[in-house]
Amino acid sequence: MRYENPILPGFHPDPTICRVDGTFYLATSSFEYFPGVPLYRSETLVDWEPIGHALTRDSQLPLGGVGPSGGIFAPTLRHHDGTFYLVTTNVNDDGHVLVSADDPTGEWSDPTLIDAPGFDPDLFFEDDTCYFTYHEEDTENPIRQAEIDVETGEIGESRTIWTGFRDPHVEAPHIYERDGTYHLILAEGGTHAGHMVVSARADDPTGPYEGCPDNPVLTHWGRPRADIRAVGHADLVADGSGNWWLVCLGIRQRGPWPRYHHLGRETFLAPVTWEDGWPVVNDGNPIRAEMDGPLPGERRTGTDPVEHTETEFADGLGVEWQFRRNPDHERYRTDADGLRLRGGPERLDEAGATFVGRRQTAFDCRADLSLSFDPADGEEAGLAVLANERHHYQLGVTRRDGRREAVVRLRIGDATDVVGRTLVGPSTDLAVVADTDDYRFLVDGEALASAATRYLSTEVATGFTGVFLGPYATGHGTTCESDALVERFAYESRTR
Repeated sequence: MRYENPILPGFHPDPTICRVDGTFYLATSSFEYFPGVPLYRSETLVDWEPIGHALTRDSQLPLGGVGPSGGIFAPTLRHHDGTFYLVTTNVNDDGHVLVSADDPTGEWSDPTLIDAPGFDPDLFFEDDTCYFTYHEEDTENPIRQAEIDVETGEIGESRTIWTGFRDPHVEAPHIYERDGTYHLILAEGGTHAGHMVVSARADDPTGPYEGCPDNPVLTHWGRPRADIRAVGHADLVADGSGNWWLVCLGIRQRGPWPRYHHLGRETFLAPVTWEDGWPVVNDGNPIRAEMDGPLPGERRTGTDPVEHTETEFADGLGVEWQFRRNPDHERYRTDADGLRLRGGPERLDEAGATFVGRRQTAFDCRADLSLSFDPADGEEAGLAVLANERHHYQLGVTRRDGRREAVVRLRIGDATDVVGRTLVGPSTDLAVVADTDDYRFLVDGEALASAATRYLSTEVATGFTGVFLGPYATGHGTTCESDALVERFAYESRTR
């Protein structure tokens, strides 16, 4: 059956997957965004429904002082004896944390802390024993393992089970059992062009592990001009027919040389077969945008890569919306009229700015909102295209010299510039129209300015996240006197 990659476009890195009663559940990293660890479910592996987040409370996910691309690193999602377990690492606070839930769409438990160094933790259950495997930094023994009590988080004595195939900075371990053999899947080569998936196996989950003679089992290293690169950080799952599948992160490059990506690291899918007891990914071929495989279940009829969502906020913020770090909830209120934002003194250049966004999931897309705002001098609210505090674009309404105007402001590294201005009324329609190369900024349907996508790319802005689009407000040094009302927000992607 034909399907399209990525299966989760936009910022969805470090995917982890499990299958429960015929349904697949998937989680990804979230870094400095709140709520943390987005969750999805699917019957087919390609039609994914967002069902919420695992870390929704400040007590579960403290992100104060977290810089760009800090916070939550790679989770592992598993199910055992009727309970979902998710283990991940808050690299700026408590380290490894374990949460659980009977129903992944509901509230997850308060975190159980695990006293171990490093990141990229994994859980493997065998009967009454659970093995905790993780990457330990700055050591010659990077992949460590210990038995863990999932109720208390207490771990036993740790041991080294893998030191790397080619790269001593090996990470992202996951363990599986197949036909009495234990398989270890890992990532090497960093998380960009040299990223790769390697495989090892053993007769016991504790090892010793033997490396696959055909390692790496997946990499796009050596394909610098390919559209899809940096594939790695994989997890495996078997469907109900005994077919195996691999999910991994990857990037979609665009532009002339040197190529770049700005949507973030996305989630890709490939079929896995077994030869001589070793995994073979996609028959040894690269992962492509259009793939074939024996997908489980029936795909949704009318499946279309065009996405259109319109939000009026009467029912609050949906699961697609996230904040940068823990928000001040008093600045965000929803009612029958829309979303009311109260700008604080922080600009978008600073942590704590009033901003809520959703992922950009396609190169060709459009985001627009209807804004009612009567700013005092210096106050501003509008629509932002944001990679991080040092790389973002703003289309905002402000007041200068007593006149209400829309401005386009670009922040690229150390440089900030206003590249367009026009007078506006008390209610304004703001839009950002994107293609592969540029963002165009429209005010009441008229083009005001444009800016290149390249300057929001990981290759320029650095970091592990992708572009978010959404409303913001700021008092530019003081708290705003009045709310900005976003009456509606629409997002449309015309193609992946």
